[in-house]
Amino acid sequence: MEIKNYLAIVLGATVLFIVTSCADTQSKKTVSDTVDPLEMRYVNPLLPKGPDPWTFFHEDTYYYMHTMQERLVLWKTKDITNLQDAEKKTIWIPIEESNKYNLWAPEIHNINGKWYIYYAADDGNTDNHQLYVLENVNPDPFDGEFVMKGRISTDEDNNWAIDGSVFENKGKWYMVWSGWQTRRVDTETQCIYIALLENPWTLGSERILISKPELEWERHYQNDHGWNPPYIIYVNEGPQPLKSPKGKYIHIAYSASGVWTPYYALGLLTARTDSDLLDPASWSKSPTPVFQQSPENGVYGTGHNSFFVSPDGTEHYILYHARDTRVDPEGAGDTRSPRAQKFVWQENDYPDFGTPLPTSTRLDKPSGTVITFSE
Repeated sequence: MEIKNYLAIVLGATVLFIVTSCADTQSKKTVSDTVDPLEMRYVNPLLPKGPDPWTFFHEDTYYYMHTMQERLVLWKTKDITNLQDAEKKTIWIPIEESNKYNLWAPEIHNINGKWYIYYAADDGNTDNHQLYVLENVNPDPFDGEFVMKGRISTDEDNNWAIDGSVFENKGKWYMVWSGWQTRRVDTETQCIYIALLENPWTLGSERILISKPELEWERHYQNDHGWNPPYIIYVNEGPQPLKSPKGKYIHIAYSASGVWTPYYALGLLTARTDSDLLDPASWSKSPTPVFQQSPENGVYGTGHNSFFVSPDGTEHYILYHARDTRVDPEGAGDTRSPRAQKFVWQENDYPDFGTPLPTSTRLDKPSGTVITFSE
């Protein structure tokens, strides 16, 4: 674009802004308005740091969370790409020793008009991670109070369990999570499980294993020039349900290989919505990653994602964490930051997530995003 044409666009947008500001104390614009193109774009990352990003869109508002280790913090915004300026508050600081440490991967969900937060925590020993649930009955989760509903018992041996997420299909609610088959001896193996929910804090069936790290791309656990664990760890974690637009499939995107490596990537489990989701035979696995690092774009360790739609419901986005370097200078994943980009659905009702884009790329804000300008 020539400089004079660009200046004309900017000047026109500025005049429009001044006129509307004189009439009202606030002016709102959406991505469909004629405004300065730079105002309607964003760049990744959305925050300097933020592992395990999660967002839930409800009544024109995005609620966002990520791992904060010692507390749970909730963000609230109309513009998910502007988390820097979003309202936020600490909504939970645990006091019980059993779940006081290493709070990982919180997710907020609205189930039958009530708010539930699922997270994993331990007693100071990460081998003792378990899943916990909070409830808030207020229509706005920023109001009211979150109360502990309890620990979700995933199996009789209380095996390690993290990354709980829930979804509905055919009138039934299910939970998926990452857990151990048995307690680690010399090798740790994280698997993906599913179970029926009796209520938002209680399983209504036995856990069913639907994926374990067996493929080569799922079993990277060593860095050539970085931090490495003291024992072998094979990883399937961070399961995220995604119902296809035509309603044919339930997809579960999951993260595989070590998060401390550049090889952390997403795989896809798929079952028909009319199948028995508690039957392992109903699920198929992608033979290769569906979203992975892009060294040419300077993006590494892509994974632990969630999904959201644009405010007008016309676009689909993947929200994920990644790093800018192959080796994390701060240790096992501490420089992970949240990033978002649009993806498309193919004719076969499978998602195409594309390639993680460079942080220098300016992206259009989700369609229907409202930007408010104060006087």
